[in-house]
Amino acid sequence: MRKYKQVKEKKVTFDMNEWAEVERRAAAAGLKTGTYIKKIAVKGEFTYYDMKNVAPLVNGMRTISNNINQIARKANETHSIYAGDIETLRGGFEELCRMLNVFLSDLPSTKV
Repeated sequence: MRKYKQVKEKKVTFDMNEWAEVERRAAAAGLKTGTYIKKIAVKGEFTYYDMKNVAPLVNGMRTISNNINQIARKANETHSIYAGDIETLRGGFEELCRMLNVFLSDLPSTKV
């Protein structure tokens, strides 16, 4: 029993065909069966996005973020940075965010 949170536990019985379907849907959503059952019971349905194709884009964003942090660190050390450099960085970052939003809005989703 959890110490700080009250919980309610229920036993649910499935026949083998129902359980196979639950396992199939949970695997399609990339969830454990218990997590899948809990989400469906609470929310009724949820949307699953396959994010495997997004990983290279996210890694690129992480690299750019790292570069921005290095530039900010150097600017703080020298107490000198040009406004044009900041605007260039901001414009590039906004463009990346826009492209990421367009990419994510075009991702196929699966209602589970």
